[in-house]
Amino acid sequence: MNPVSAIVSFLCRGFCRPGRDARAGSTAIEFALLAPVLCLFLIGLIETGAIYYLNSTLTNAANDTARMVRTGQVQATSMTKVQYIAQICTQMTGMISSASCNANLQVDMEAFSSFQTANYTNVVNADGSLNIAAMQFVTGNSCDTVLVRAFYPWTIMTPLMRPLLKNMPNGQFLMSSAAAFRNEPFVAGATC
Repeated sequence: MNPVSAIVSFLCRGFCRPGRDARAGSTAIEFALLAPVLCLFLIGLIETGAIYYLNSTLTNAANDTARMVRTGQVQATSMTKVQYIAQICTQMTGMISSASCNANLQVDMEAFSSFQTANYTNVVNADGSLNIAAMQFVTGNSCDTVLVRAFYPWTIMTPLMRPLLKNMPNGQFLMSSAAAFRNEPFVAGATC
């Protein structure tokens, strides 16, 4: 064996086997085909998780502030709709900034004399957008039945997921929470 072929043989040992390059290339091609699908699945999972987390946070915050209506705290302080929304937003920390929450959160509150007479207004249009003009802010009196609904339009972050997750125009997902209850007899002498 001549010295050049010995050196080439030594350098190629383990690397120059027939078929090795072909297998390495097929692995790269398989990864290139599967990587976008895997990334889309992972991003969709994160986006869906964020929506569920935020909807849970909205429900918790709306229920806590609804308790303030039920016990007469909102009525006693003559809280306005803007103040009520700000109260909900203080509890929605994390992925939504306070400014974004205060600007986009919508609340509809209606009061009825009893559960049997409750006939709430539909505040969601046929295309999924909110009918803000139809929303009310009536806290009710002692022993009234009150329906509180909170809505937050979440802009879907992933462009490829928008067609799959949106339920509003402009690629948004409408998160909502509702609480129906009877106000406590928070005025002296009131009985239910």
